[in-house]
Amino acid sequence: MRTFYGTALETPLMLGTAQYPSPAILAEAFKASQASVATVSLRREGSGGEGQAFWDMIRDLGVRVLPNTAGCHTVKEAVTTAHMARELFDTRWIKLEVIGQTDTLQPDVFELVEAARILTEDGFQVFPYCTEDLVVAERLLGAGCEVLMPWGAPIGTGLGLSNPYGLRTIRARFPDVAMVVDAGIGLPSHAAAAMEMGFDAVLLNTAVAKAGDPVQMARAMALAAEAGAAGHAADPMPPREMAEPSTPVIGQAFLS
Repeated sequence: MRTFYGTALETPLMLGTAQYPSPAILAEAFKASQASVATVSLRREGSGGEGQAFWDMIRDLGVRVLPNTAGCHTVKEAVTTAHMARELFDTRWIKLEVIGQTDTLQPDVFELVEAARILTEDGFQVFPYCTEDLVVAERLLGAGCEVLMPWGAPIGTGLGLSNPYGLRTIRARFPDVAMVVDAGIGLPSHAAAAMEMGFDAVLLNTAVAKAGDPVQMARAMALAAEAGAAGHAADPMPPREMAEPSTPVIGQAFLS
């Protein structure tokens, strides 16, 4: 499995920590998912009380924490939030979100690249939430990012992979870059499809947290991500326009 800033993850699933019915269900869902990474928004944390209890529970999960800058709309806001997260969570990892469009939560790619440059120069290991645009990807890599997180679809929509061509293209254009499909995954089949394309992990939240049975859905996502990764590693057959018999006709008996 590809490494993320030198860290190899045990499983290709990253899971968010928001919107679960209860802390107990969140913990059970994480156990069922066997996720290697938990994403956490700084806005869910406080200096004590419920914030401290939440942080204690996340630490008890025994997974790597990826703080994010969710809700930030400017470079200054994202950079400030990242610095606070590094101090609180004691990690250089940061999932960088700079939102530019309210309805779709589409990243502001101009602000995103600038924030990524500032943070990498300050020693952060940046996981930028971006679109599947090749030019944006090149700019982020040039800014020092070693990981890309293109969206599958807008956050929380569950639409799946809305632009498979774009995702395949960005994966093929940068074969040596660690990539995570982030956002829009609603079904296990979406997670499997992303992994079959050759992505290194998937990150999701709402599909599990808002499911009727979050624990069962978490397990389904884990199995789907694993199956998709195994399918990609198996070098699947290319699609064909014409049928081809699976049983050869050479040597077949002819009856008269």
